[in-house]
Amino acid sequence: MPEGEVNDRVRVVFQLEQNDGWPPVASERLWAIPVDVDLVRIDNVPWFVRDLALNDIVRTRTDARGAFAAVGKVSWSGNCTVRIIPYGSGRFAGDPQGVVDIFSPLGVHAEAIEKFGMIALSVPPSADIPGVKGLLIQGSEADWWDYEESCIGNVWVGANPR
Repeated sequence: MPEGEVNDRVRVVFQLEQNDGWPPVASERLWAIPVDVDLVRIDNVPWFVRDLALNDIVRTRTDARGAFAAVGKVSWSGNCTVRIIPYGSGRFAGDPQGVVDIFSPLGVHAEAIEKFGMIALSVPPSADIPGVKGLLIQGSEADWWDYEESCIGNVWVGANPR
């Protein structure tokens, strides 16, 4: 866990815009660590929130029930978020841990959520970004998975896959 103890963390609710039933939830609750009165640092990889990454700083407000609600991103951490959904008939069907295992040596933090059959990647600037992009493309072309570049920056865009 990046900094902070579990007891230091709070849940922040992000309302999601659904399109044709996706994402399959109307909101996502992410762990975060308070850094100021109305600012938190995201402490887990987002599954459905777009344009958000691990360690981003987000402004919050407290709703009527006392829960933290996201208002907007204040600053980007430099980490990228990529989501993978393995195909049911591909190499990694029923094996989300296999996907996690092949990306981990590239310096990527990956988490699987079996309920939705997804893997979320947090790709820090120190990761082998050309290797990650190359593996994503290879898996897509081999019909292992589909993927979404949810939160990326210039380093990601400018990296040539290998």
